Formats: sequence, C-alpha cells, structure tokens
Amino acid sequence: MYTQSLDLAGPPQAEADPETDRVIHRDTRQAAFDARIAADAKIEPQDWMPDAYRKTLVRQISQHAHSEIIGMQPEGNWISRAPSLKRKAILLAKVQDEGGHGLYLYSAAETLNVSRDDLVEALHTGRAKYSSIFNYPTLTWADVGVIGWLVDGAAIMNQVPLCRCSYGPYARAMIRICKEESFHQRQGFDALRAMMGGTEAQRAMVQDAVDRWWFPVLMMFGPPDAASPNSTQTMAWGIKRISNDDLRQKFVDATVEQARVLGVTLPDPGLQWNEARGHYDFSPLDWDEFRRVLNGDGPCNRERLATRVRAHEEGEWVREAAMAHARRRNGDDSGECDAR
Repeated sequence: MYTQSLDLAGPPQAEADPETDRVIHRDTRQAAFDARIAADAKIEPQDWMPDAYRKTLVRQISQHAHSEIIGMQPEGNWISRAPSLKRKAILLAKVQDEGGHGLYLYSAAETLNVSRDDLVEALHTGRAKYSSIFNYPTLTWADVGVIGWLVDGAAIMNQVPLCRCSYGPYARAMIRICKEESFHQRQGFDALRAMMGGTEAQRAMVQDAVDRWWFPVLMMFGPPDAASPNSTQTMAWGIKRISNDDLRQKFVDATVEQARVLGVTLPDPGLQWNEARGHYDFSPLDWDEFRRVLNGDGPCNRERLATRVRAHEEGEWVREAAMAHARRRNGDDSGECDAR
C-alpha cells in the first residue's frame, strides 16, 4: 500500500506548514508511483497516479473505445449482403465483438473517474478522435476480407503489447480483446483466400481492395516517432511498449509473406528486402492525408459520425428502459408499476 503521508519530527512548538506538507505528500506518492512503474508492476484504479498519467490513459482508452464502436460501421453495412449464410454468421459475430470491445474499453476508462456520457459526448461533438482507418469506404465484399486481414492484423500488432500496459484495467481488457481480434484476422484471410481461389473477377476484386487499403493501414500505427509528441512519455510510463515505427516495421515484415501465400501484390514499388537492415523497406507515407482524415476530412468522416450520433439518439429509449428496470429491481422506483 502506498504511503499516504509522512510525519516529520520537529520541535513541539513549531507550527506545521500546510504547503510543505502538501509537497512532501505529493513527492512521496510520486516516488511510490515511479518505483511501481520501474518494477513493471500494475497501477490500479485505487492507486495514486499523476494527473498527466491519468489524462493520457483517458485519452488513449477512450479513443480506442470510440474506434471500436465506429469500426462496426464499415463492415456492418455488409451483413445483409454477405455472399453466404456462413459468411453472414461470421460477420455478425465479428461486428458484435467490436461492440463488446468498445464496452470493455469504456468501462476501463470509467475507472479513471470519467463518465461514459462525457466520453460519448466528446466523440459526437468531434472533440475526441478515433482511428483514421474507419473513415474509408467498403466498396465491395473483398473490402470486408481486407479489413479482417490487414486492419485487424495491424490492430493485433498494436494491441498485443497493450496486454502488458502498466494500467491494470486496460491491460486486462486487452487480453480478451486480442483473443477475439486474432479470430477476426483469420476470418478475413480465409474470406480472401476463398475469393482468390474463385474467378478472375473475384481475384481482381481482392487486389483492388488491397490496393486501396494498404497505405491507410500502415498509417494506423500513428505518425513517425519523430513526429509523435506523446510516444516518449507513454513508453516511459509503460502504457505503450513499442514505438509507432517499430510496430509498423513488424507489420510490414509479417504481411509480405502472408500476401505471397494469398497471391496478391502489395501496391508499393518501394517494397523490397533490405539485407543490411534485416527488414523490408517501404515507400514514405502520405502524412498529409493521415492528418486530413484524422481531423474530419476523410471520405466517410461525416457519414460515420452522423450514423453514430443518430444511433445513440434513437437508442435513448432503450437506455431509459434499462435504467428503469434496474431501479425497479433494486426497489428504487417510486413510480407506478405497469398493469399486468
């Protein structure tokens, strides 16, 4: 248990200095926090933490939650158009998983003394960000497979290290999320492999989808390390374990072989093996596009956000009914009971 105060011996007649006590109190707690981080131990909700650490977690976890919720849309609109009952069932399960991931993450954020209503309002008003990748359109069924293979593959690469995040509730949520994301990646690859074994038109559809999604997926890992102002501190705190550039490189190296097995071409003329580095080189990314999409000017930003706001408003009656039911179960409802 952290030391919450420090008694200092002194002359009986000396008056306490409240400001000095506050400084000592804060420094003691900071030292305990730093020691816990250095020991790679978990910080739990009841533990003291610096305001900057708390704010960073709220921002990161809430943006992750928003991404999961918004991310239901690009594939959700293909549920009714899936090519078979099997594919429909798989996609239904996947979209449901994404909604569950958002709920896990909102719950983790709430342990940091923020309200879910405030987090949702920040998303709906555009004050909070979500992953830029979910602002691109899904034009064909092949896009659904590519999202599973590449987008969820990139998510796994980024999220597995978060299972060791220094903040306990976030780390534990990520363990379950990553298990489900691995299923999503496999189902995407399986769907594409089935199409690549089909007609020439189906193979062309897959290649077109890969061509459109490849570079936006690489930008999912965030800006280059040199242009990422928060990375150094989040890594020092143990929130983040691997830098943006290193994660991106690991993803490229892993995906080249997967593309070869699948039979598709990754659309980068600069993609080639660098023997000296022991990694694949790839072309520079369009960070102007990344910033433009992240700031609301992507192909589907307005559509995605408007759909989310409309769904939230139309679901108000469900939330009210759930709250009324909870109050009644707890004996807190003073209203009249429905006639039966």
